[in-house]
Amino acid sequence: MNYAIIMFIIGCAVRVEALFMLLPFAVALIYKEPIGFVFLPCAVLFYTIGWVLSHRKPKHTLFYSREGFVSVSLSWLILSFFGAVPFVISKTIPSPVDAMFEVVSGFTTTGASILPDVELLPKSYLFWRSFSHWLGGMGILVFVLVLLPFSGGQSIHLIRAESTGPQIGKLVPRMQRTAKYLYTMYFALSIIQLIFLLGAKMPLFDALCDVFGTAGTGGFGIKSDSMAGYSNAIQNITTVFMLLFGINFNFYFYVCTRRFRAAFAIEEVRWYFIIYILACVGIWLNMFFVGMDPSPDVHHIAFQVSSVMTSTGYATVDFDKWPEFARLVMVGIMFTGACAGSTGGGIKVARFVLFFKQFFVKMSSLLHPRSVKVVKMDGQRVDDEVLQTTNAFFFIYTVIFAASMFILAWDNMDFTTNFTAVAATLNNIGPGLAGVGPTSNFGAYSDLSKIVMIFDMLAGRLEIFPMLVLLVPATWRRNG
Repeated sequence: MNYAIIMFIIGCAVRVEALFMLLPFAVALIYKEPIGFVFLPCAVLFYTIGWVLSHRKPKHTLFYSREGFVSVSLSWLILSFFGAVPFVISKTIPSPVDAMFEVVSGFTTTGASILPDVELLPKSYLFWRSFSHWLGGMGILVFVLVLLPFSGGQSIHLIRAESTGPQIGKLVPRMQRTAKYLYTMYFALSIIQLIFLLGAKMPLFDALCDVFGTAGTGGFGIKSDSMAGYSNAIQNITTVFMLLFGINFNFYFYVCTRRFRAAFAIEEVRWYFIIYILACVGIWLNMFFVGMDPSPDVHHIAFQVSSVMTSTGYATVDFDKWPEFARLVMVGIMFTGACAGSTGGGIKVARFVLFFKQFFVKMSSLLHPRSVKVVKMDGQRVDDEVLQTTNAFFFIYTVIFAASMFILAWDNMDFTTNFTAVAATLNNIGPGLAGVGPTSNFGAYSDLSKIVMIFDMLAGRLEIFPMLVLLVPATWRRNG
């Protein structure tokens, strides 16, 4: 274990977070909020800590997947802790556990909140919790890689540990260039959405926070009714961009480099839109057949399906009041999630595609024992290691989900509330149903349950394995 390089990477990440804390401080100056001035001393303190850890590059910079997993998971834990400090010091969220829950929810782009009335927060704190979505959406360590190249191809271990999906590859030969391409596309889409929102006459502050939540597919609203109070035009723009940020960024890279055939050959993207359309049509038909008039709700259906499937979590209506089939569809797409390689959460469409392809190949081999068939994705054979990792992910995911349910049950909430609370946090969705629905919050849970859900949010964002690596004793051996 190369402890020196781990400390160096964590220090660099802390310095980046400290610099970004100057943004909410600037917001506090603009809106004359003395309570927001706490971000400045916090930024200075954290930058100093980061400088101590990373001002001198280690002599031995070689590291492997183990160091990559540990660096990413520890960075996310430490950055979340530091990000929560201003809330506790200012007493805007006095409870350390609640503050940690809120900030972890921000960085992991979950959007679950313990706040009963978000509009009571000063604008500087609203900005910080929304901006945490944007920073965590593409990945904190990916951003660090844009500024900090590693030699010998070491960067791939950080990107693999932090990025989403069953397999991660390079867009271009050098990983630093890959990171730059990712953040360039991410930034460009964010700016385009901001222009559209301003064109729809959304206030600048609101538009920025909306973009942060949409780009990171996080969904922290700055209004108590989330997005319900905005115009249909603003809601429709947000719907479209939630879908766009849920697409595998490889698609945009191929389009930008005019490799259109490769872009539209990505199976996951096709299934992503098929599932989205089927979910919208299914909910509309359900409303129609139960005697509701779904016509006025068409754009709300499109918005909510986009919001939940991409794990954004914004709301324009209380979908907990929809018919039972529609509610079941919403729970289903909580698990499906968005595309791998996007900012969206959930299990990911790619994993479900691989899982079903394995099933059909196995059934075919049972019917035709002498035939030799392999699982293919986008016309390429999928490595056995990727399939094994996918199957292991499903198993461990189920174990964590069940264990979380048992612990939350001690709070004596109803089954629907607990089930969707775990689904919403482990899949980085935000709202669930019943007691944690779009018009409710997670504040009623005990500190123990909140700590469990903090772990679930981090595990869900980092695709489980990096968080579990921290719990394995062999991880910490110098030679192992």
